[in-house]
Amino acid sequence: MKPDTLRLILGDQLNRQHSWFKKKDANILYVLMELRQETDYVRHHIQKLTGFFAAMRAFAVELKKQGHHVLYSALDAASNTGILSRNLSDLIDRYQIKRFEYILPDEYRLDKQLREFCQSLNIATAAVESEHFLSSREAVADHFHGKKQFVMESFYRLMRKRYNILMEGTAPRGGHWNYDVENRNRYDGSPSIPAPRLFDNDIVAIKKVLNKMKVRTMGETEDKLLWPINRHQSLDLLSHFVEHGLPYFGTFQDAMTHNEWSLFHSRLSFSLNSKMLHPLEVIQAAVDALERKQHKISLAQVEGFVRQILGWREYMRGVYWALMPEFANMNFFHHMQTLPHFYWDGRTKMNCMHQVIRQSLEKAYAHHIQRLMVTGNFALLAGIHPDEVDAWYLGVYIDAIEWVEITNTRGMSQYADGGIIATKPYVSSANYIHKMSDYCQHCIYDKNKKVGEHACPFNSLYWHFYARHRDKLARHPRVGLMYKTWDRMAESVKNEIISQAKYYLENIEKL
Repeated sequence: MKPDTLRLILGDQLNRQHSWFKKKDANILYVLMELRQETDYVRHHIQKLTGFFAAMRAFAVELKKQGHHVLYSALDAASNTGILSRNLSDLIDRYQIKRFEYILPDEYRLDKQLREFCQSLNIATAAVESEHFLSSREAVADHFHGKKQFVMESFYRLMRKRYNILMEGTAPRGGHWNYDVENRNRYDGSPSIPAPRLFDNDIVAIKKVLNKMKVRTMGETEDKLLWPINRHQSLDLLSHFVEHGLPYFGTFQDAMTHNEWSLFHSRLSFSLNSKMLHPLEVIQAAVDALERKQHKISLAQVEGFVRQILGWREYMRGVYWALMPEFANMNFFHHMQTLPHFYWDGRTKMNCMHQVIRQSLEKAYAHHIQRLMVTGNFALLAGIHPDEVDAWYLGVYIDAIEWVEITNTRGMSQYADGGIIATKPYVSSANYIHKMSDYCQHCIYDKNKKVGEHACPFNSLYWHFYARHRDKLARHPRVGLMYKTWDRMAESVKNEIISQAKYYLENIEKL
């Protein structure tokens, strides 16, 4: 029996719980494709490509076992053109499809591509919801209608009320909406960091395909992938986090420490962003642990975790759909510099940058403060073009899909939107990095020096950033104090700092 309906499943739509799969229908052909257009639009980490392809292949096998009619097109398949619309057209012709359906994509470029493709067809088409997110595409735009700045906290409170998460009637449990002040501790060796839950997923065949097709990648991988590639493994990772990470997650979620990459973090973002896990089940697992008083988990730990998923993740997705496609071209500071070579190999004498970049290249992972206050901080201080920063972040991290990457990078990290998302530019000198990590203890650069030999580059670049952008920031209520401090410095001191910063920028590849 030939199918008359074709349903497309994208690589980040591996949602076993979607209503599409509740019943089997021989008239429906499900299609998953590995595409050159997806491997090549930025240079991806090899673990990202192998992770998504391995998860897609596992999902296709699972659907077949459930009795669904599935067609899987590998990257090197003879019939695979590498372009989504061309492949779909070929399949529609081959099977004489009468109806095409797809799940709404989470990336603007794919949404546009599929809308235009449907307009070119002379058969029935339909787009359905992903049944994953807890708010609509339009939720953030509607919530902040008429506002110039989108402050996450008010949206987070709305979501807490809507889903009755950590609530006591209409009031927040414990009397506070946010325990962020308790979530900023440095890690000084206690308690012991739990061993991360890793997996041994065989990716040899996928690596061979990538090599055969000459796909350009970055980063490193063994023949076994440490990331989960199916729902069972994702639930295992969630359970491990609740038991071993959650009791201290909130306390140390901003901490960074030498040669420790996972700390108390969940590392569930790949499973969530590929939709192998649903955000509400992840939130509920944490809340249930609090209710059971499991491992003496406190409210502050759970709220900090819930805020990242129910608040930040939903908020960033809404911001994306509110501001795209214009958002992708914003460059508030008119930064134009290119990304230094050490972002691609980690070869820099700045230990904080070396640690975070090497970790990123080895594990395809860094937590939010490593991304924001180390690599992102340096890129902003150095005046790197937001396009270059976007491309690196989108490629290097296994969880990076544009809806969540570009909002965090171009908005939160690079302030390229002029403050729609962030309440101030997130720049810092060495002082913050030392406060939240032990990186400075192992560095050739002196965290206490602004100028002179071995002066930490972050220090002079910090003041140079404020000096060169005074016209844009001097009246900003949250950074005005910086200019008062700067103005109190002697002219000779300011000149030395600016000269030091210019020297570092001119010799950035040698840092």
